[in-house]
Amino acid sequence: MNTTETLITEEGLQKLKDELAELKSVRRIQVSKRIQEAIALGDLSENSEYDDAKNEQAFIEGRIAELEGKIRTAKIIEETGDGTDTVRLGSKVVLEDVETGERFEYTVVGTAEADPFNNRISNESPVGVAILGKKIDKASPVIVAVKAPAGELSYRILPMEA
Repeated sequence: MNTTETLITEEGLQKLKDELAELKSVRRIQVSKRIQEAIALGDLSENSEYDDAKNEQAFIEGRIAELEGKIRTAKIIEETGDGTDTVRLGSKVVLEDVETGERFEYTVVGTAEADPFNNRISNESPVGVAILGKKIDKASPVIVAVKAPAGELSYRILPMEA
């Protein structure tokens, strides 16, 4: 049983609660009906519909247990934008690739709601680890090195622009 805290924003916690409600009130009932219909077809030993439904049921029950654990151990982190001078959980930052000048906007979040495709990076990711605790200073930006599969990358930490 996981007794560690699940670091998450208020928005992330709400998404977990919404997914849990959907699984319990809709998907669980749908898969139960599928199992009943498959049983009505007869011989279960060669009934792929029954096997598929039972596999889906196991997945749903596992996901429900996982979400309940995350919700039970949730510790809310506040998202912060301008005004903070140190990168921490909830910080919104701009990372500028030192080599290319390309900029990326990120919010640093706990692993439970990390989603790099939506600019939410985990505090445990290589980039998250590299920038946590670093100073955000537009006048004198901090440069961090991040070890990536393609080699070492360097980023300049900038504040979010208003």
